[in-house]
Amino acid sequence: MSAISIPADINRKLLEMARQQIMQGNLKKAAQALNKAHRQAPHDARVFMLGGLLADKANNPAKAEESFQRCLEMAPMWGPGLLEYAMYSARSGETDRAIELAEKVARIEPRNPQVLAAVVDLAHAVGNLDMAINHLRRGLELHPGDAVLRRYLAVDLSITQQHAEATMLWDTLVLERPDEAELRYGRIKACAARGEPAAAMPDILVLREKFPEDPTLDYYATLARGEVPSSQPVEVHQSMFNKMAGQFDQHLVRGLQYQLPKLVADQLIEQRPDKDFNLLDLGCGTGLLGACLGPMKGYLIGVDSSLAMIEQAAQHNVYDRFHHVDLLKALRDTPEEQYEVLTSLDVLIYVGDLQPVIPNAARILKAGGSFIFSCEAAPEDGPDLLLQGSHRYAHKLSHVEELCRQAGLVPSKQELVLRMEAGTPVQGFLITANKPA
Repeated sequence: MSAISIPADINRKLLEMARQQIMQGNLKKAAQALNKAHRQAPHDARVFMLGGLLADKANNPAKAEESFQRCLEMAPMWGPGLLEYAMYSARSGETDRAIELAEKVARIEPRNPQVLAAVVDLAHAVGNLDMAINHLRRGLELHPGDAVLRRYLAVDLSITQQHAEATMLWDTLVLERPDEAELRYGRIKACAARGEPAAAMPDILVLREKFPEDPTLDYYATLARGEVPSSQPVEVHQSMFNKMAGQFDQHLVRGLQYQLPKLVADQLIEQRPDKDFNLLDLGCGTGLLGACLGPMKGYLIGVDSSLAMIEQAAQHNVYDRFHHVDLLKALRDTPEEQYEVLTSLDVLIYVGDLQPVIPNAARILKAGGSFIFSCEAAPEDGPDLLLQGSHRYAHKLSHVEELCRQAGLVPSKQELVLRMEAGTPVQGFLITANKPA
């Protein structure tokens, strides 16, 4: 007997109560409700689906996996159970299984708008934009002209460099809703993504009338004038990190072969094996450095502009506290000589000019301390600061070393591959800038 064939649905109220209790974190009460529901209907697949959610909330992956598998055995074609298992798989890093389950639900319920939305969200969560685009196109076949679907499709097409179709969608959307600011912002970003930032100037001027103090408009206006912005406002990339937080570790470590946190953690432990030092992790993200360092005798403080990233980092139970603030403000507001170590890994590529960064880092360090940071490498025969097509900054190594020396730091470098992107190595360097004792 499946979940949808139980006579009179004797479990409905208990299951609604259990879901509510799970959401509120009252796991004991949720378990009691599920146990009672199971006694009333031992073959109700919904009980096992909610049992999977309960076990996930309780950080019991083995039990969660067992419960979702039982749900699938009892109701192999039940859409809600498949979707919950797919989303759990995505959160657990089982990307292939998540995609397989989501695609199965889409085949079972091809015209269900809630399923469509969930499948697109999952595709975005696991970073499979081709999958998201396919289902957005399918949604538009079912709901031609849907503005929300077209906007999501336009964003994904821009990211995947399908600029001609993306441009057509943005132009149509703005023409239909000229007063909707979000659409004009989308078209501005699309212009920058296709390498034609000057084409965004009309939209920038319209939005400046409404939002005269928006720093992102200043940033894109600088690009439109053919200049390199000295810095990138937090708002340009904040929403991206908020959306990616749940899958960020897997995306970086498995997908992009990102090893900087482990490399730096090993270096610090070798130098200070007792781990009795205070560390400020600037742009801590999901806390990969803390996870690699493990428990510290000194304080480990995380700083990030994305609250969603901080929430992920907190799950490692290694950081002593966090500051939800952007890197430049954290550096500016921290008193001098507070930390033995500062780190900023894969973060300055979103900051830009290091003139306000390195001197403040030197001020905050205690004598004998180290500022360890990474940059993507700009050509030595070019400008000191380069904004790439990825909208990440690259820095010239010789210029960065000179900034360190001017701030009274002694830099040592390690040139290396920072990560892989689309199968191509991203060249960069890791600087350890020491403050003399």
